[in-house]
Amino acid sequence: MIQKIIEGCRNRQRESQKELYQMFYAYGMSITLRYAESREQAVAILNDAFMKVFTNISTFDDSRPFKPWLRQIIVNTAINHFHRNQNERRSEALDKVEDELNSRETIISGISYDEIIDMVQQLSPAYRTVFNLYVIEGFKHKEIAKMLDISIGTSKSNLSKAKRNLQSILEKNFI
Repeated sequence: MIQKIIEGCRNRQRESQKELYQMFYAYGMSITLRYAESREQAVAILNDAFMKVFTNISTFDDSRPFKPWLRQIIVNTAINHFHRNQNERRSEALDKVEDELNSRETIISGISYDEIIDMVQQLSPAYRTVFNLYVIEGFKHKEIAKMLDISIGTSKSNLSKAKRNLQSILEKNFI
């Protein structure tokens, strides 16, 4: 079934493109929501990613699974979006949130997926991107540094600050 849809996309058939989009929309949104500042921005990133998919579908190797190929395009599109907006954000202070921690070992259960996404979206773009790439996607700091054009130390620092900021957000909202 997926092969038939992919073949239709290669032939620029709108119906096949629509089917592929609908088939993987929720999957794509689950990825872009982690990188975006809002649901609207996540949709924009996802739409950009699907445009890249449709443009480059001829390069997809049919002997490999489609989902990892799609995931890589979505993640790369989110990173590109981060780069495009990075210059605007450089003037913002990355340390807006104070790093006060009252309780390091608070365990909170019963938090919904949407609440977790909302908390991650509260992080600054730099912290959120490094957090997602390291914690969710499993990249190493060296890989993240190369992708985002930052130093390895900055990647490690941003991850550490993201974790502290998330802890602070958790404490404010759930304690």
